[in-house]
Amino acid sequence: MDKTFDPSRVEAQWCQTWEADGCYQPSGSGKPYSIMIPPPNVTGTLHMGHAFQHTVMDALTRYHRMAGFDTLWQPGTDHAGIATQMVVERNLKLAGEPSRAELGREKFLDKVWEWKKFSAGTISQQIRRMGSSVDWSREAFTMDPAYSKAVVEHFVRLHDDGLIYRGKRLVNWDPVLQTAISDLEVVQEEENGKLWHFRYPLANGATYVNAEGETLNYIVVATTRPETMLGDTAVAVHPEDERYKHLVGKTVMLPLCNREIPIVADDYVDPAFGTGCVKITPAHDFNDYALGQRHKLPLINVLTKAASINDDVPEPYRGLDRVVARKKVVADLEALSDNTASAPITSTEEGKPVYPRGLVDKIVDHKLKVPRGDRSGAVLEPYLTDQWFVDLTRETRHDGQPGNGGLLAITKPAIDAVESGRIRFVPDNWKTTYFHWLNNIQDWCISRQLWWGHRIPAWYDDAGQVYVGRDEAEVRVRHGLAASVPLKQDDDVFDTWFSSDIWPMATLGWPENTDALKKYYPSSVLVTGFDIIFFWVARMVMMGQYFQNDVPFKDVFITGLVRDPEGNKMSKSKGNVLDPLDVVDGITLDALIAKRTTGLMNPATAPKIESKTRKDYPKGIEAVGVDALRFTFAALATNGRDVRFDAARAEGYRNFCNKIWNASRFVLINVGALDAETGEATAAVSLDGEVTLSSADRWIISRLQKLEAEAAAHFEAYRFDLLAASLYQFIWNEYCDWYLELTKPVMQGSDELAKRGARRTLVRVLEVWLRLLHPIMPFITEEIWQKVAPLAGKTGKTIMLEPYPIANPERIDEAAEADVEWLKGFMLGVRQIRGEMDIPPGKPVPVLIQNASAADAERIARFQNSVSFLARLESIRVLSAADEAPQSATALLGSMKILVPMAGLIDKAAELARLAKLKAKLENDLKMNEARLSSDKFVNGAPAAVIDKERARVAQQKAELATLTEQEALISAL
Repeated sequence: MDKTFDPSRVEAQWCQTWEADGCYQPSGSGKPYSIMIPPPNVTGTLHMGHAFQHTVMDALTRYHRMAGFDTLWQPGTDHAGIATQMVVERNLKLAGEPSRAELGREKFLDKVWEWKKFSAGTISQQIRRMGSSVDWSREAFTMDPAYSKAVVEHFVRLHDDGLIYRGKRLVNWDPVLQTAISDLEVVQEEENGKLWHFRYPLANGATYVNAEGETLNYIVVATTRPETMLGDTAVAVHPEDERYKHLVGKTVMLPLCNREIPIVADDYVDPAFGTGCVKITPAHDFNDYALGQRHKLPLINVLTKAASINDDVPEPYRGLDRVVARKKVVADLEALSDNTASAPITSTEEGKPVYPRGLVDKIVDHKLKVPRGDRSGAVLEPYLTDQWFVDLTRETRHDGQPGNGGLLAITKPAIDAVESGRIRFVPDNWKTTYFHWLNNIQDWCISRQLWWGHRIPAWYDDAGQVYVGRDEAEVRVRHGLAASVPLKQDDDVFDTWFSSDIWPMATLGWPENTDALKKYYPSSVLVTGFDIIFFWVARMVMMGQYFQNDVPFKDVFITGLVRDPEGNKMSKSKGNVLDPLDVVDGITLDALIAKRTTGLMNPATAPKIESKTRKDYPKGIEAVGVDALRFTFAALATNGRDVRFDAARAEGYRNFCNKIWNASRFVLINVGALDAETGEATAAVSLDGEVTLSSADRWIISRLQKLEAEAAAHFEAYRFDLLAASLYQFIWNEYCDWYLELTKPVMQGSDELAKRGARRTLVRVLEVWLRLLHPIMPFITEEIWQKVAPLAGKTGKTIMLEPYPIANPERIDEAAEADVEWLKGFMLGVRQIRGEMDIPPGKPVPVLIQNASAADAERIARFQNSVSFLARLESIRVLSAADEAPQSATALLGSMKILVPMAGLIDKAAELARLAKLKAKLENDLKMNEARLSSDKFVNGAPAAVIDKERARVAQQKAELATLTEQEALISAL
């Protein structure tokens, strides 16, 4: 066993061994336990969120595997329609190759498959590196033939049941990708814009009196998108608005288009907002679309798929980009001087236009939410187009046939699954988010105008009649279409989320009723982030309920986001992204800067990113290994909170790994199983036979039982932070710091039965806590367990297939725990005095005991040899009530006083000089910090967290100063 822990060597060896030996595959016996991995993008790379969630899933998988469950962790990747197509198109452009349009569908898809083959293995290898014990023999891909068959099947069945329809509806349209995207893929960003107010002349000489008593022959409407006025089909007012009541039913003349459009009354209009008049463009606004449906208004689409102006508008605007068209519409309205509603066209002396001007009443600055595509970043357009939808809102079938519509067949059962408790959200508050979305759901647009993905199994004849089937042959048979009837398949593909909403079923062989499906469906838990509760979680519940009549998973564990140390979301644009494998393997400062500043959307931010990186990581990032990173994630995984990841914390847990390694070497050396110098294995002393267990042995065994119970409870509650804290406290503090120390007097004594008891306990407790720790830290525990297991009587091939420890309440020994707590308190009291008085740790000191109870006296007598050895005591004497104690440093243990006489132990003059020097420095620091806190500039300008930290530092310094003053008085009195 090497003198130091080398994570890279250990990780490489065990990753290969575990997978080669089939350790990740289900055992075939025991109660089923399954987790379906949320499939990462096939062409993606592992990020901190993946690493965090995979740590959680692997810990659960390893725990249940060791607990005797028939455990399956199902791996796989998602084809990621939009993301992958974007990457390939970008690659083609960079390589100077023909574009997607130039290649055509088939040749472009060949390029995508080439890219998939090239890059698909990256994330799988990264998942392996993290020690994820997924069953790689079952790895799935959403474009695999079997999975694709399932995607087609669930579309066809839903369509046959009247729950999918094709219709012309308004959708979020990305003009860069030229595809519809869902509401959930829209990023609403507040941006600075304008609000244009236009005059629409009333037709046929109509007038009205405004609030100022003026008689007007026009009404004023406001818009943030002037170009859409070319598609206006009405102006709406509130039905109770007295200003406009008499105008309802009349018309206005739409400027530039010279079309009469009606004035309608609708409760949607807020009479207090703006002028109380709203232009209605049903083909380009979702609210206007709904109003248009109520009033049976025509829909005039004025945009092309690329967001330029189409031919259904006056000739001057045709073919213009929407941004160019916006400027021309405004300019043309400003120039209209021959209309009776026009204002004079005037300018300031500087030549700036004066408003009202022509038919532009005014232009004001305006902050507005601009919808952008989360992939392309393009401003989206509400766009009227034919799309496929899943019905989620109707009580009866859309086609009038008998049967439930989507509300009763799909949406309500998904709500009931959580309301009834058949699915549990952890933390529980996330079910509120789930319910809110489902209770306000709209029909789901599942078609995308892409080429990469599952092509929709629908065919059209020359008359535009649509036929749905599993393939063209089935369509012809179903509908009696001869081979001579030409059919063309729909060009669109499914929304990626529609393809993946059957992931828990299709990965197990659905639509076939396979043994795997019967055994592992529903899965035990879904581990995911809150950001895809709508995208994916709810939709899997919908489809699981519909097709399997059962929930797809029993628990949904929602993890927080992994943020940077300041709490900011990690993003490439902010330059604060960390690659988990850079934390594992380490990275130089220069390499980290290069990673963060290469490929930025805004290269101007590179200097700022570099400066921040140099400040945060002046020496780069030191390698910590997989185990330390995993333990860091577990320790930070407080339910309901985001994870603020700090590489320094991971470095701290690398030290934990070193502590584990060194403690294990100590144990192996002390049982004769390891040569301290060479690290070679040697023949250990026998641990068999009669033993005597000391209070320390019984204490650590008792504490181990409580740890075992805590571990089981924390796994059940998904409290990985508490699990990590319990393991860390026991291993570092109780076993390594205290128990190893407490065994030293025994090991150096002459009682062979006690020695054997200590050695056996050292080994067996070590072996057990290695198994307890294994689900979080798989590599180091396996490596050490291989050396320890034979000594503990274990013959298994790998720790990961050994039983997870179960508490035995009969081995809890409260008396031994009380004894050792007293012993620890005694030793800490002596250490405290040594520290305060600057007495060297190795210098023996006399100890006097005052106010000892009968129990204290009994323990002193029983533990005198141990205490004297461990605390380096010269002597120990219990004072009677009549004895007067000399001038001493004091520590309390309950009501008992531990006294160390000062006379002769220290150099009085030297100690006073040392204390004076410490006080002078502390007083100076305190003065500067108090001055900072008294500064209004600091208090008013610094973040609250910084101010609180400064106040805590001042309080700590005052307490330290008071302690030094007390010590000074004590020494002066000698």
